[in-house]
Parts: sequence; structure tokens; C-alpha cells
Amino acid sequence: MKITDVQTILLTGPCTGDPFLSEARKLRSAAFIRIETDAGLTGLGETYAGYFFPEGVPAIVEFFKPILIGNTVDNIPELWQRMYQCGNFWCRVGLGAIVLAGIEAALWDLKGKALGVPVYQLLGENWKAHFPETADESFQPQTRLPAYATGGPSNYPLEKLGEKIAFYQSLGFQGVKIGAGAYWKEAGFTVSVDPAEAADLEAKKADFVRQQFGNELRLLFDAHMGNSPTLTWGLETATAVARALEPYQLFFLEEPLHYTRPDLYAELRRNTKTVIAGGECLTAVCEWQTFIEQDSFGVGQPDASFTAGLDQFMQVAASLAQRGQKIAPHAWGAGGSQMQNIHAGFACPNTIILEVAPAYGPLHSEVIGDSLLMKNGHVQRPEKPGLGIELTDETIRRFPFIPGSGEFNSVPGKILTT
Repeated sequence: MKITDVQTILLTGPCTGDPFLSEARKLRSAAFIRIETDAGLTGLGETYAGYFFPEGVPAIVEFFKPILIGNTVDNIPELWQRMYQCGNFWCRVGLGAIVLAGIEAALWDLKGKALGVPVYQLLGENWKAHFPETADESFQPQTRLPAYATGGPSNYPLEKLGEKIAFYQSLGFQGVKIGAGAYWKEAGFTVSVDPAEAADLEAKKADFVRQQFGNELRLLFDAHMGNSPTLTWGLETATAVARALEPYQLFFLEEPLHYTRPDLYAELRRNTKTVIAGGECLTAVCEWQTFIEQDSFGVGQPDASFTAGLDQFMQVAASLAQRGQKIAPHAWGAGGSQMQNIHAGFACPNTIILEVAPAYGPLHSEVIGDSLLMKNGHVQRPEKPGLGIELTDETIRRFPFIPGSGEFNSVPGKILTT
């Protein structure tokens, strides 16, 4: 079975079916990579770059395409290495590495289909072979993993935030992640960088949630620091917030600092009992290494549609496992990204929770089909061959790409309106 073609498919559709998230974001763009073979089988993967800069993806895929044509999927790490080396001067980290994640996922999907096995099984076998010190030979992927709903912004007033969490519970979630600050439908986001003000607001929200929903709910906060050019917390504010949240037993506090300072992440962890998580914006093993060596995160969050590839994801997870640390895969792409992270999560013995988009829209549902199953707040281990995803011609026709529909951080001269 040899590769005959590699295509990029850009789409734009409703961001979500979640009425609370929809207040802040109406559309999502997505970039899928489809690999065709002379045996009639196709592989499908997604790069999370398609959510932010979809226009940049096709040219990079075309650049790497000749490396794949005529080859088989017998040795995916070797094909990945050829692409990575070919783009050595510009894709060690960043956009090139992110696009490689989607290409490589399509290769794994194709291989899983050809062998009739789910991708997590292939990845798990690689883990045992290359990182035996982190998983004994008896390790078997769990049959289920707990999940949390990506809640996005903290819709305000507090009564609306309560309605939001109750909505996620009605969908079966036993864990919820909400954003720092407040989101008012009429006025937009408000976030304070003052240590006392920020700590007071976040503690007030946590207290409200605990009073309304009890201590059994897995509660996660996402600070999204680095998204604003002017409202990014420094160490003083992040420390004040983390300490103020200590009584509320958060599962973790995500991204309370900008990614330019792994040293400050490490210092923050030394000064709070709140678990600090991060890593969704790190794009390759070499970029992760500094954060891992400094113990910047209590929980790592690699994204299998962003961290350069599924094999790179596994290397990051193994490096964290070697230091006794856990992972919680990040997932906020479309349906391909979601399933890539679910398979990678099940393949790793140190996965503690999975991120799942609640009430997702058609670019999730039509791609995933019935491959993602949840029961009692847990994702069930997927068993379909490959990644269990499909992109039909009908879906492609119904959600044509809209230029400019990617998400970015607004600055003077370029303002996000979708």
C-alpha cells in the first residue's frame, strides 16, 4: 500500500453547539489533511493550526508532500523525521511543526485502518518499546478515562455561570473548566492584572461553584495568559490567584503565566499548593524540554494536533512520566483533533483526565460520528480502526472555508470579529 496523494481540506462551520460558548465565538475554522493510497484506503488527520491560521496550512502540506508520495506507512517515525529534517531551518518549532502534527496523524490513521486496530494500540506498543522504565510489560490502556467539559469563558453574572455548569452536568460531565476573569454578553471580557483584584474575583467564582455544586465536581480554571497584549498576569498576580484558590481544591489552574517564562512557572509551583498545568502552546519535544527540566508544570498538556505529532506527544508524555508527572491532553480543535488527543491519552499510562468539547458542533459531530462515547463522566476507550474519524464530501460541501475565520488575539489594526 503506497501513498498516492496528500491533500489539505479547509473548512469553516459553527464553533460549537454550546449556548454559553457561542456567546463569545460563533465560527471555527479547521484544517484537515487527507492521505490517499493505491489500495483505496485513506488516512485523515487534523492540525490545530487550522483553528488559528488556516490559510498557512496548504502551502506547508504541499512542501512536505513529495516526501510522502510513493512511500508506505510501515515506518511513520522515519517519514516524520524526513519531513522535520527537510524543514530544519523553519519547522523545529512553530507553524511547521504544528502542521506536521496533522500530517503524521493522518499516517497513523491510515496505518491503523490497514492493520484493523485503533491508533492508541499502535502508540501504546511504541511506548513500551521505547520507554520501558515508565510502563511495565503488563501495562494495558485503561478502559475509560475521566473527562472535563471545556467551558470557555466565565459567563457572568454568577447566576449565568451556575447555569453553564449545570448545563455541562446535564450532558454527563463530572468535571468543568472555566476561564479566568468574567465574560459579559454585552460588554465582552474583563480580566484584572492587579494581584488583589484578580485573586478576589477568582476566589469568589470558586467559592460560588463549590457552594452550588459541592466538592465532588472536578473544577478546573484556565487563565489563558498570553492571549491579551495588555492583560497578562505576572508572577505576583499568578501567585496571588493560585494561593487564593488553594482552599477550593482545584483539579488544576491552567496557563496562569505567559509561555515565555518557564522559570517563572517553576517558581510559581514552588509557592503554591494549587496544581499548575500548561503546555498546549508548545510545539515540539525540543520546545517542551526546558519546561520539563525546570518542572514548570504539575500537569502537562500536550496537544496531539499541535505538539508536532502523535509520536512527539508520546515522547513528551514519557519525559513527564520519568519525572513522576501526569498529563491531561489539551483538545480544542475540531473532530480530528479531539480524537487524536483521545487516542494519545489512552496510550499514555500517566494520563489523568481528557478535555472534551461539550455540545460540540458539526465539525466535531460529523467527523467523529459515534467514535467518542461517554458514560458517567468518563470517555470510553475507542475501538474503531485508525482514529475513528471520517470527513465526507457532504460535510465538505456544507461547510466551505471562509477566509479570515481563524481565531487570533486582537490587537490594534487586526480585530477578531467572528
